Amino acid sequence: MNRRNFLVSTVFAGLMATLLPAPGQASDTLAYTPGLIEEQLAAGKTVFVDYAASWCGTCARQERVINALRSSNPAYNDAIVFVRVDWDDYRGHAVTTSRKIPRRSTLLVLKGDKELGRIVAGTGEAQIKALLDTGLQAGT
Repeated sequence: MNRRNFLVSTVFAGLMATLLPAPGQASDTLAYTPGLIEEQLAAGKTVFVDYAASWCGTCARQERVINALRSSNPAYNDAIVFVRVDWDDYRGHAVTTSRKIPRRSTLLVLKGDKELGRIVAGTGEAQIKALLDTGLQAGT
C-alpha cells in the first residue's frame, strides 16, 4: 500500500469510528416520535431526553460525553430510557414547547409527571454525569 492510500484509509477509518454509534450506546437511544416520551413515562420509566440537531457542535460534544458515561456504567442503560428529539423536526412541536425548551442542546430527565433535572448547552462531564445519576436514582 502506498503512503497516500494508507493515509486516506487511516483518516477514513477514524472518521467512520467517530460517526457510527459504538455497540450498546447511541443505538440504544430512541429517535423521538410523537407520544413516545409520554408512553415511556406512563409505563413508569425514567426518560432522558436529548434535544439535538445533527449540525450542532454542542450537541455532538454532549452526545460523546453521554455515550462515554453510558459505556462506563451500564446501569444507566438499565435504569433509563434515552430519547433523542431532532431539533430541526420538532422545535415547534408540543414535545418542545410544552416543556419550554429554549434551544437545541437541552438535556432533561423526566419521571412520571416531574422534570428531575435539566442542562441547557452544558458539555461538562461532571454536569452531565450528575444529571444521569439523577436519572439512575429515580430509575432504580
